[in-house]
Amino acid sequence: MADQNYRPQRTAAERASRVRFRRAMALLLITLLLPGSAQLVAGNRRVGRIAIWTVFGLAVTAGLVFCISLLWHGLVFRLGTTPWLLGVFRLALIAGAIAWAALFVDAWRLGRPLELDLKQRRVVVAINGALAFSVAATMIFGAHLVGVHKGMVEAIFAGAEAAEAHNGRFNILLAGADSDGGKTRWGLRPDSLTVASIDAVTGRTVLIGLPRNMQNFTFADGSPMDEEFPKGFDCKGCYLNGVSTWVEDHKELYKDEKDPGMAATVDAVEGITDLQMSYYAIVDLNGFEEIVDAIGGVTLKVRQPIPVGIPTDSFYTHIEPGTKKLDGWETLWYARARHDSDDYSRMARQKCVLNAILQQTSPTDVVRHYQDVAKATGATITTSVPPSEIERFSSLALKAKSQKISTLSLVPPLVNTADPDMSDIHAEVRKAVKKATPKKEEIFESPGTDGETKAPTQKADGKADGKTKSAGDSKASDKGGPVTGGSLGSRNKGYQANETDDLASAC
Repeated sequence: MADQNYRPQRTAAERASRVRFRRAMALLLITLLLPGSAQLVAGNRRVGRIAIWTVFGLAVTAGLVFCISLLWHGLVFRLGTTPWLLGVFRLALIAGAIAWAALFVDAWRLGRPLELDLKQRRVVVAINGALAFSVAATMIFGAHLVGVHKGMVEAIFAGAEAAEAHNGRFNILLAGADSDGGKTRWGLRPDSLTVASIDAVTGRTVLIGLPRNMQNFTFADGSPMDEEFPKGFDCKGCYLNGVSTWVEDHKELYKDEKDPGMAATVDAVEGITDLQMSYYAIVDLNGFEEIVDAIGGVTLKVRQPIPVGIPTDSFYTHIEPGTKKLDGWETLWYARARHDSDDYSRMARQKCVLNAILQQTSPTDVVRHYQDVAKATGATITTSVPPSEIERFSSLALKAKSQKISTLSLVPPLVNTADPDMSDIHAEVRKAVKKATPKKEEIFESPGTDGETKAPTQKADGKADGKTKSAGDSKASDKGGPVTGGSLGSRNKGYQANETDDLASAC
């Protein structure tokens, strides 16, 4: 009886074929793990050394950047917001993709495919093609993302010169604008104006809202509009949100400015608040919903039905009360709706949206939806902040997330928007800013491990070390009374989100 454990002996040719197959597969594998190693052991050693030293140099550089970034968090922001560096990195990724794919093809050649049998040859060709395509496609896609990011940086951050903090704070004008497609007006008209006054050390922020229907206000001293309207913006039918379009018809007043309308709006805001603007940022409201959709929406507390559209619109509906996760379209209407409401309630809701975006948007969300975020922001936001300042403001934004946001809105009953007392407004702004400016002992009591000053911490009772009052303690509080939309309060008593030391609780 034949031995059941008997195995036929392979011929010398078969054993040699298996060795050649294993060798070919090994060359592909080591090319994946260390590009150039196949050439170093079986091919052109000069090419192999160049590839390996290139990989080694890149690995050392990446390691150094990582180690330094642990001590200096701003390095990553600096590298990621310098357009020419991004351009070099993009080209390097493309060149790397081509070179790595070429090394795979050469490794396949070194494996002597013609000496393999047909089945082995097909396996080696399939694996080589899959590896070369996967590696090259990944690096090309990475180059595409870098190109998208570079385009976003160049489109958004148009400023050339960095501004210094004024009295220890950066004052940034946030303008929500729309053009309505030329149906009733031409040009991009600011529909929402808010000043974010940010402490240059702690990031403590005050949002100062300006009503679009303010009249008879004065401009910054010595500005072209101050000379044109020395007694205030008192022309017939002239409101704050009309400054931009008025100047677009009188560009000779700002002939040296790239954007006369925005320059005049900044002069108006500086005259009203008595704060010097460091930078401005314009958000085209027509694209705002794309930004919200790109970050996955925001959760907001809806206190009363919010109209979407007006009754004559075919899509007219309401956002029903409750804590809702809103998409971009709904968030835009939450922030803009005035039907069955008023301008000042709308201003309060806009502050709640700003707070929600700041608190709910995490770096993970941005990375996960980066391509959509970059595309939406690049087409929607324009700012005078230069790329060199992104590092600074990213750090301040992270600090601001751990603190309460204060607000002040220059609206009734605090301000008569038809005939404002500029001295009283300046005093209210100074008071709000002073309350949000930490004392010296608060600034230096808790230095971070990386040398940066930490933001004032929150105590167990929810109050910050700076003893800011909550919205419930606000003089505008009227819990149990009428509310409109997104913020506690009423027009007669004031909406809490428009004047509070804790915006989150007012929303």
